[in-house]
Amino acid sequence: MRKTIQGLFIIFLLFLATSNSAFADQYPDKVIDKLGTGLANAVTGVVEIPKTITIVGNRDGVVHGMTVGFITGIAYAVGRSLCGAFDIATFLIPTTPIVKPAFIWDDFSRETTFVEAHMR
Repeated sequence: MRKTIQGLFIIFLLFLATSNSAFADQYPDKVIDKLGTGLANAVTGVVEIPKTITIVGNRDGVVHGMTVGFITGIAYAVGRSLCGAFDIATFLIPTTPIVKPAFIWDDFSRETTFVEAHMR
């Protein structure tokens, strides 16, 4: 009985060691991706203002775009910049971006949304 438990324990330890080494290979890439996303969003957050003015203006009219789009764009700019700062501060914990699209230039015709972060 004791030999069986020791054998299972050794197999369990080997399983843990191999699975961690597989995840360890991906960790640096995920960390660098998150740091890059954070830097890009912190710097390009201000571009949300003209982007949102254009989207709202095309959808609801010029006057609505220049007023509501401008105010919404400021809110999105602050949100994207703060999400970028958060990603920079926590880049050692690889999570998905909070802001969608992840980069402002990914889909310039799509309105920005903020979602829950998940582990990568």
